[in-house]
Amino acid sequence: MPTIAIDGPGGAGKSTIAKLLAADLGLEYIDTGAMYRAIGLKTSKCGVDPADAGSLQAMLDGTDIDFIDGKIYLDGEDVSGQIRTPEMSMMASKVSAVPAVRKKLVALQRQMGKNKDVIMDGRDIGTNVLTDAPVKIFLSASPEVRAKRRYDELIAKGESVEYEDVLREMIERDHQDMTRETDPLRKADDAVEIDTSDMTIDEVVDAIKSIVSSTK
Repeated sequence: MPTIAIDGPGGAGKSTIAKLLAADLGLEYIDTGAMYRAIGLKTSKCGVDPADAGSLQAMLDGTDIDFIDGKIYLDGEDVSGQIRTPEMSMMASKVSAVPAVRKKLVALQRQMGKNKDVIMDGRDIGTNVLTDAPVKIFLSASPEVRAKRRYDELIAKGESVEYEDVLREMIERDHQDMTRETDPLRKADDAVEIDTSDMTIDEVVDAIKSIVSSTK
């Protein structure tokens, strides 16, 4: 089974689609966005300023991240629930712009890609992490559609949020991700773009399965 790299902005459906494909195709799912959220969470808990290179590097040197049964563990603690907030989304965007953070996590991600058959989603997988992946997908959708998806997800979890705030934060994160100096969000030249705005989850999964089948 070929390695699959999925990129795209927040709310495009990357994680949902990747999880379903991993289960259907027998691949290990690596949620790279969750890894950056985990680093953002740790910087917040430890009071580390991402701009303080020395303190940040010391924190990174003592940081371990792993995936077990679909859950992400930060230094041995399951933080799957703690990282799924708008605040951690913004923190993830901030720390992902720091070269030292990207260097550590990209190294971990590449190692995972070498050790097993994976499907990996994020914002620079096809352009930086797994540049040799035979299947590269770029999922997109309008900001309004993506914000509504994220809003519904947060409401379902009992969060008290306003749609307008979610949309504003999503647009801010898009800008941060696309304009950062290190590995900005963009579509790889050899990636297939799929606009999920008017597609069901099953339709997106089937579309990618067809691409995978044609690649074998």
